[in-house]
Amino acid sequence: MSLTFYYGSGSPFAWKVWLVLEHKAIPYEFRLLSFDGGDTKTPQFLAVNPRGRVPAILDEGFALWESSAIVEYLEERYPQNPLLPKDVKARATARRLAAEADAYLGPCVGHLADLALYAETPPTPAEIEAAKAKVQEELARFEGQMTGPYFLGSLSLADFAVFSHLRLLQRIEDRKSGKGIAHDRLPPKLAAWVKQIESLAYYEKTIPPHWKG
Repeated sequence: MSLTFYYGSGSPFAWKVWLVLEHKAIPYEFRLLSFDGGDTKTPQFLAVNPRGRVPAILDEGFALWESSAIVEYLEERYPQNPLLPKDVKARATARRLAAEADAYLGPCVGHLADLALYAETPPTPAEIEAAKAKVQEELARFEGQMTGPYFLGSLSLADFAVFSHLRLLQRIEDRKSGKGIAHDRLPPKLAAWVKQIESLAYYEKTIPPHWKG
């Protein structure tokens, strides 16, 4: 295998890249790095990504990091099973949705996860509800942009970018009931869309390993 994929379990940015690799059927060597074990700070990994963060890839000696750059590279380098529309406006929309997912949805969901799962001082119900309200506001924005079973009618990079952040809401709910947002409490179009993503043949393979325990 000429491509090595460096992954950290639970990272939505790394999950996005993993879904793209599987969708495009690109052969790769999977390297699961431990955050707690300091694997991302070793000299070996820093030689691949000097920022010490996942995801990263090494493709025939070419090192690349930052998830959006990686998925764009994979789309161009491995054109099979394309994930960007041919129409220039639709391509721009896919990129914009992916950027919005990383810039707006991800931080909102991450804040809720920090409060619900990792806060040293237990959050108040009001804090949880305020964080969930911000998430719901973002979800409503994305719900309004659905144009079919997927965001742009057919599966695109936008779907993987949004999903990798949104799926954490169910994970929070699974671990702390009432503090996350279960799939059946999502806006209806997004709830149906989640089922579409989870029905993909490679979805089960890409679930974060530590979520399966």
